[in-house]
Amino acid sequence: MRHFTARFATDQEIDNWDDHVTSNPNGGNLLQSASFASVKSAHGWKPVFMVYEGVTEVGEGNDVEEREVSSYNLILEKSIPLLGKIWYMIKGPDVTDIEDIPAIMEANREFVRSNGLKVFAIKIEPDIEDSESRSAFLHRAGLVKQFNIQPNDSTAILRTDADEETVLKSLHSRGRNAVRRAKREGAEVEQVELTEENMKKMFSLMDTVGQGNANVNLRSFEYYKQFWTTFARAGQGRLYFTYEDGEPSVGAFVIRYGRKGTYKDGGSKPRRRQYGDSHLVQWIALTDLMTDYGIEEYDFCGTPPKAELKNKEHGYYGLGLFKTSFTKTVIDFVGVYDQVLNPTAYKAWVSVVERVVRQIWWRRTKQPFY
Repeated sequence: MRHFTARFATDQEIDNWDDHVTSNPNGGNLLQSASFASVKSAHGWKPVFMVYEGVTEVGEGNDVEEREVSSYNLILEKSIPLLGKIWYMIKGPDVTDIEDIPAIMEANREFVRSNGLKVFAIKIEPDIEDSESRSAFLHRAGLVKQFNIQPNDSTAILRTDADEETVLKSLHSRGRNAVRRAKREGAEVEQVELTEENMKKMFSLMDTVGQGNANVNLRSFEYYKQFWTTFARAGQGRLYFTYEDGEPSVGAFVIRYGRKGTYKDGGSKPRRRQYGDSHLVQWIALTDLMTDYGIEEYDFCGTPPKAELKNKEHGYYGLGLFKTSFTKTVIDFVGVYDQVLNPTAYKAWVSVVERVVRQIWWRRTKQPFY
């Protein structure tokens, strides 16, 4: 029988947070990292470090066995006047199977009640692939579907658990040919130091991503500066450029977290002459992570949902074309669901308060609320 208990992480566990998160059943996510917790703590959220311990089930039919498991998850907390606190379990819970989630929900409910925490709702966002049956399961568990928050709730993922030549051959022909041509025509890519000047150049390139036509909402330069430097100082983030006429023409900030690599931020100069330069930047970045850290997968971080890949009106259409030129493996995750703990406060939140709070936050900070 599946069951879990919840507790706050100890100081020692927080000191070694990334080691614990990357040992989770699905290997964790960079948005659960200590680095990301540090960034969000400076932007209106209180990090809460939670540990779930219990028993899951593995196997099928008569071969099912119980197995003890631990899952370390970052929760972002915000206090809402008159209502209480909302928790956002970003990219979590990290569980062995979707059927663990009701037990996690019960652990949440008991933990909040017994500690008098005044949490009225918990947003969850597990990296579990979506399907009609899984959506129905979460609905039956009492969760309420909400709008997705993260750009990679639909995303393209490339398997990198092989040698470089095998991974190159696995690319879609369009991407593979672009990488080879860029190399042949002398395009050069380099990992650059994360100086103030380079970060400003990267931010400028991000403003023209997708030839200036992509529907991408940028945060402030100061936010990205803090994000990039925090991950770089932790040995998790790297910045790459390729150049045209002596100036950066394509940039990518990539992250290695555990066994996963992620193309977190990117930008490019419109109307470039070098064919395949953006493909080569990605190829050099991901193969560097393969060589240095043995990453097993590389997340291109955001595409249209699978059903919308050919929809030219979708805001991510151009980005989707680029990213699926590397891999046709596009995954739609289940996205965001709310666990309601206080129905009265939650009703007020979803009907009026959340919209007002987000508008006020935007006017004050010019930053997205989440």
